Amino acid sequence: MTTLPMDLEFSLARSAFDERNYATAVTRFGEVLEQEPGNRLAREYLARALYHRASLGRAIAQCEQLLQADPTDEYATLLLVRSLERHGETERAASLRRQLAALTGDPRHLDNHTALH
Repeated sequence: MTTLPMDLEFSLARSAFDERNYATAVTRFGEVLEQEPGNRLAREYLARALYHRASLGRAIAQCEQLLQADPTDEYATLLLVRSLERHGETERAASLRRQLAALTGDPRHLDNHTALH
């Protein structure tokens, strides 16, 4: 397989994501991360594509990696919460929702979660 320059690979991955071709996006963002494991934007897009594909265990793992690098990443936390909810891990998701609301001061992060009501 021919290795593409990373900027081209990222661009093709982003195009696939924007076209909702999440299978291709997962593959291409994975290739970017093989060459640039610290590329946060590629990891975030990979997590989002995995979420959309309902590859929830893998999406959770990517979100957890993002949060290891930056525990205050609001978007990664919210994506983790939503992935956990879809995966059926409602107690863990509820705990993270409360932490997210406390971290951001935004009570809307508590909305529409049955384990909290």
